[in-house]
Amino acid sequence: MATSEARHTQQHKGHLGMDTPPIVSPQAWEAARQQMLVKEKSLMRARDALAAERRRMPWMAVDKAYEFEGPNGKVSLLDLFEGRRQLIVYRAFFEPDVFGWSEHAWCGCSLGADQVAHLAHLNARDTTLAYASRAPQADIARLKARMGWEMPWYTIIDSFDADFGVDEWHGHNVLFRDGERVFRTYFVNSRGDEAMGTTWSYLDITPLGRQETWEDSPEGYPQTPPYKWWNWHDNYSAAASPDPKWVEASDAGEVAFRKRDAEDPKPA
Repeated sequence: MATSEARHTQQHKGHLGMDTPPIVSPQAWEAARQQMLVKEKSLMRARDALAAERRRMPWMAVDKAYEFEGPNGKVSLLDLFEGRRQLIVYRAFFEPDVFGWSEHAWCGCSLGADQVAHLAHLNARDTTLAYASRAPQADIARLKARMGWEMPWYTIIDSFDADFGVDEWHGHNVLFRDGERVFRTYFVNSRGDEAMGTTWSYLDITPLGRQETWEDSPEGYPQTPPYKWWNWHDNYSAAASPDPKWVEASDAGEVAFRKRDAEDPKPA
């Protein structure tokens, strides 16, 4: 005779019409979760280590004076930084002959654009995100308004896309500015683009990283304590960040995290 657990499993599979995992007790479920958590923490540490290696990749000098068309006319590559040190340029597939033109950008790029976190958090870490396409500015403005997107979006008018490996499809190029000198530091495309969109995924591909003290970064890189710089997206200013009450709350939270997970030196 089938056990109650087996009957529940069979009924569940029949209802969903697919081969689902077994239905177990709360205790067995928690044990399985703890086993999975060990692997997830291992993956998290490996991802942190990979980001640390990425921060040590060699840089490539960008000597060509690239130009783009913006809402107010022509701008230089330096202008895209908006005065910040780091720039992430996503080449979105929006131009004539692309599926969806001219009402939409390509479906994949549009899904990615829908995931972009509020830019104020990136800006607070001295980082600018910009989109670039071959579409004219009038079409870009119309598309942004239709879709509710607010990232700066420029028109490529020279060989930037071909020179940076994105003359077709899409990809994120990461650049660093030292005064008026610009360097290419990283590039990710294809399925790597799927992970992009959060503040953390963007910062992890930049040369300075998240700029928090737990990170393994080269000597002299800017770093501040974790949590303390976090803020509401409409409240990043010298006077308002960090709020003393938030510092107190984040200190208490960090102590709790450390106590719960003493073997992990990185923020949970």
